[in-house]
Amino acid sequence: MNSRHTETSLVWGHSALRVVIAISPDGVVSIRELGAGDPGTRPPAQPLVEVLLAGQGRARASHRFSDTAVGRRFTYVGAEQVRDGQWHELRVTMRDEQTGLEAHAHLRSAEGVPAVQSWTTIANRGTAEAVVLGVTSFAAGFPAGSAGGLQVVRADSEWLGESRWRVRPMREEMADLNLPLHGQDGRGRLAVTSTGTWSTGQHLPTAGLLDPDSGRAWLWQVEHNGPWRWEVGERRDGAYVALLGPTDIDHQWHTVLAPGESFTTVPASVAVSSGGPRGASGRLHDAASGALHSASGALHSASGLHSASGLHSAAAALTAHRRALVRPHQDRARLPVVFNDYMNTLMGDPTTAKLIPLIDAAAEAGAEVFCVDAGWYDDDGDWWDSVGEWQPSQTRFPRGIEEVLSHIRGRGMVPGLWLEPEVIGVRSPMADKLPAEAFLQRGGTRIVEHGRYHLDLRHPAAVAHLDEVVDRLVEQLGVGYFKLDYNIDPGAGTDVDAASPGAGLLACNRAHLAWLEAVLDRHPDLILENCASGAMRMDYALLSRMQLQSTSDQQDPLLYPPIAVAAPLSVLPEQAASWAYPQPDMDDERVAYSLCTGMLGRLYLSGHLPTMTGAQRQAVRAAVAAYRDIRTDLAAAVPVWPLGLPGWADPWLSLGLTTPDHTYVGVWCRADERATASLPLPHLAGRRVDVEVVYPRHLPAWDGEWDQETGRLVLTKPISGPSARIFRLSPSSSPSSD
Repeated sequence: MNSRHTETSLVWGHSALRVVIAISPDGVVSIRELGAGDPGTRPPAQPLVEVLLAGQGRARASHRFSDTAVGRRFTYVGAEQVRDGQWHELRVTMRDEQTGLEAHAHLRSAEGVPAVQSWTTIANRGTAEAVVLGVTSFAAGFPAGSAGGLQVVRADSEWLGESRWRVRPMREEMADLNLPLHGQDGRGRLAVTSTGTWSTGQHLPTAGLLDPDSGRAWLWQVEHNGPWRWEVGERRDGAYVALLGPTDIDHQWHTVLAPGESFTTVPASVAVSSGGPRGASGRLHDAASGALHSASGALHSASGLHSASGLHSAAAALTAHRRALVRPHQDRARLPVVFNDYMNTLMGDPTTAKLIPLIDAAAEAGAEVFCVDAGWYDDDGDWWDSVGEWQPSQTRFPRGIEEVLSHIRGRGMVPGLWLEPEVIGVRSPMADKLPAEAFLQRGGTRIVEHGRYHLDLRHPAAVAHLDEVVDRLVEQLGVGYFKLDYNIDPGAGTDVDAASPGAGLLACNRAHLAWLEAVLDRHPDLILENCASGAMRMDYALLSRMQLQSTSDQQDPLLYPPIAVAAPLSVLPEQAASWAYPQPDMDDERVAYSLCTGMLGRLYLSGHLPTMTGAQRQAVRAAVAAYRDIRTDLAAAVPVWPLGLPGWADPWLSLGLTTPDHTYVGVWCRADERATASLPLPHLAGRRVDVEVVYPRHLPAWDGEWDQETGRLVLTKPISGPSARIFRLSPSSSPSSD
C-alpha cells in the first residue's frame, strides 16, 4: 500500500502488467492504472464495482451502469493477493454499510501477458432481501485526457456476415455536452447488447477503445455463452468502460439474494496495449512461447484509414491471454486438418455410396479428421423437427454407419459426427420420453423455436440423455470429433426454478458449460468444434473449453475472405476454422483462392474432391501440405492487419500472423483487373526480408517488391479476376546495407 496526499493505492501486477487500485479518502475504490507501459493520463474515478438494486437505483437517473447508488457507496474493506501457477490473482473486498451488501472484485492475469480477467461476487450480509438488477464484471475509467479524441472499435455480426468491424470516433456516438460546465457526469452511453443464447448473433462481445494520440488501446471481451452488455460513456473527467452479463433492462434478468446468499457475474477480460506514448509500435512478451512480437499498423473503417498505434499491440495481448484461458488439450499441439462433408458438397445428405469416395479423396489430400455432417441420423429426409435420439440411419447406411466410420479410420483419419445436442425436435420420440421439466419453459409451456424444443441442462434427465448419446457414439462407434451445432435461440430464458427468465437462462448457460467440461473430463482426447449456424455463439465461455470454432456458413468463396481475415481479432488463429471448399467447376485461380481462405487458421476442407481433375486434386494436396508445414507457427502467432481490418466489399484484404522468425501474410484481391497494393509491415522495417510464396506455388507469381526502408510489401496481381496468395516473410541473416 502506498499513500500520496489523501489517496491510498494498492499496486498489483507482474512483469507485463501494472494495476493500481486507488482508494479515495472516503473509501471508494477505482482503477487508477491498468497498463503495460507509461501510466499516461489519470483516468476518471469510475467505481470498481457497480451494482443496481431495485431498492436503491442509480445516484442520478440514466440507463448507464456508472454511478449506481450502491456503487458510489461501496468502501474498501481489504485485499488479498495469491499466485496460482501462471496466474496472479487479486481480490478486493468492498462493503455498502447501508444495505449490508459486500462485493468481491476478482482480477487475475497470466504472467507476462498485459491483460486481466475480471468478475464480481456480491454477497448479502444485510438483514433484508436484495433484488439485484445488474452487476458489472469490470468497470474502469480509460486513461485519456478526454473522450473527444477516442475511437470505438466494434463489430456487427450475423448469419453469413460475421465479424464486420468498424471504427468510429467516440464523438459520433456521443456528443460533446461540455459536462464540466454543468458540474455533472453525463447520462448517455453507447451500450451494445446481445440477447438470448446466440452470443454473437448481432454484435460481438469483443470491442475496444483506441487513443490515436498516445497509442493506448484497450480491447475487451465478455466471456458468456448467453446475454451480455458492454458500454462506454463519458464522465466529466473522461471516458469509462463497463462490462456485464445479463441485466434487467436488457435481458429480463434479476436475482433475489436472501441474507447470506451470493451471486457471481460472468467473467470479462481486458487487454491493454504495450505501446504507450511511443506511438505506432508496441512489443509484447508472449509468455507461452517466450517470444517477442511486434505489432503496429493502421485500421480501416468506412470513413478511411485510422491510426491504430495501440490496436495491434492490444490484439497481441488479447491473443496471449486467450491462450492462457483455453483448456489444455492435445489438439492444440497437432491442429489436425479437418474435412467436413457439408459445405457446398453433400449439404446434409450423406450416404455410404457418397461418403466412401469422398473419404478416400480426403485422405489422399492429407486430411486427418473426417466429419460426417448433418443427416447421418435421418431415415426419411425430413429430419429438422425430429432430431434428438441421435441414432444412425439405416436407410442411408444399409450396412450401418459403422462401415463408414471404419473406412475413415482405415484411411488414417479420426471419424467425426455432427451433433446438435441442446435441441429436441417437436416430432422426436425424445420429446415425450423426457419430462417436461427437462425443457426450457415460459408460463408452463415448452418454448418452441423453428420446430425444436430446447433442453434445460439444469435437469438431470436432460444431462443423462446427452451423456448417453455422447458416450455411445464415442465408446461404441469410435467417434473422436464432434461438430456441436446450435441452430435456434430460445429468447429471454425460462421461468422454471428462477427468479426471472434471464436468471433461468443464466443458470442454463452455466449448466451447458459444466456439461461440456464433464464430457471432456470423461473423453479427454475428444475434439469439440463450436458451431452455431456458423459463428452465432463465438464467445470465450465456450472457446475456453472447446477446441475450434466455425467462423461462418458463408457459401460464396468471394465473400468468405473478410470473415476469415477478421476472425483472429475475436478467436485464436489456431481455433478459427474457415471453410476451404474448392470445386471441380472452378478454374485454377479460384481453387487456390478458396483454399487460401482456410490456411491462416484451422484448415477446414470440403468440396467434391472425387470428381476433380488430377491437377485440381494436386492443388488441394499442395495446400494441405503447405498448411501442415506452417501450422506449428500459426499456433503461436500474433495477428496483424497490414491493410487494416477488412471492409465487407474491400477489393484488397490481408491478414498477417507474426512469429519471432516469420511473418505469414495472406492476401486476397477481389478486383477484376490488374491491381497493386502496398502492405505496411512496420515491425520489419529496416531489415532485409526474404519473401517466398507458401501457396500456391504452381500458379503465376504475383509481382512483389520489399521496400526495406519503409517496411512495405508492394504486390501487383498481374492477372484478371479474383486471386489470392499466402506469403512467408523471413528476416534475412545477412546484414542490411546503410
